Amino acid sequence: MRALLVVNPKATATSVRVRDVLARALGSDLKVDVVETQRRGHAIELGARATDEGFDLVVALGGDGTVNELVNGILRGPDGQPGQPRTDQPALAVVPGGSTNVFSRALDIPRDPVEATSSLLDALREGRSRWIALGRAGSPGYDERWFTFTAGIGLDADAVQMVERARAKGKPSTPSRYTRATLGRFFFGTDRRHPALTLEREGHEPVPGLFLGIVSNTTPWTYFRSHPVTLAPQASFESGLDLVAMRRLHTVGTLWTASGMLTGHGARGRSAMTFHDLREFRLVGDRPMHFEVDGDYLGERESVHFQNVPAAIRVIC
Repeated sequence: MRALLVVNPKATATSVRVRDVLARALGSDLKVDVVETQRRGHAIELGARATDEGFDLVVALGGDGTVNELVNGILRGPDGQPGQPRTDQPALAVVPGGSTNVFSRALDIPRDPVEATSSLLDALREGRSRWIALGRAGSPGYDERWFTFTAGIGLDADAVQMVERARAKGKPSTPSRYTRATLGRFFFGTDRRHPALTLEREGHEPVPGLFLGIVSNTTPWTYFRSHPVTLAPQASFESGLDLVAMRRLHTVGTLWTASGMLTGHGARGRSAMTFHDLREFRLVGDRPMHFEVDGDYLGERESVHFQNVPAAIRVIC
């Protein structure tokens, strides 16, 4: 088997030692090419190269952003947009090297990179793998993006943008920074009186009057340090997408919704609307709103189309 090991040297928990240990360990069973990402978006190019050159496996050593880019490269079509899953595309494996590692933790991959490497080798030798569903979000045909565990438009994307600005200045993306960014936007940067979004689903009446929409492809949605945050308890890699949309952003009601997410019950309360196992839908805004996938800020959108794609990628775990 040929494997491409893609290392993000700037990921929080990635080091030269971890890279070398992983490369040597994989080299005992596989023919391994090792490459480091050099800039944002580089892993997309590397994932596409792995598909084009017939690699059997792509191993990500990095965080959720690295994984997302590799998935978008592996599944990229000839026009540069998300293509359709192919039986000959490389499988994906992940050794966590980021600060949160939501995707790998959802797959029960050990958090320690050395333990994760050992688990990966066992899976390869035993032939363990699973096909999982992914989400696609964007404007069909020209700016779509695959996502592995979440996408959102509104307040959560506002916070992601603020954290990315801080990272550009050399500050770390810690859970506390995300929390401060979310609270800051909620109290001082969000229009909490005039909802901008409408949910559109084929065969259903539009649902207007929404302030934000967060989509989950698995659970937990994210982590606060080691504590799981549950947006939608039923979300799964084997089902459609789950959506939580907020109809009101009153302080007390929003805190009640958030408390359910922190205690494992999921978003709750009269302010939250929840939808399970959706195959396709759109969130349409009356003004541009911030948009993110897998914790990466992608700019502003007035309309985002979401689609569930079953059995989109094979994961070794």
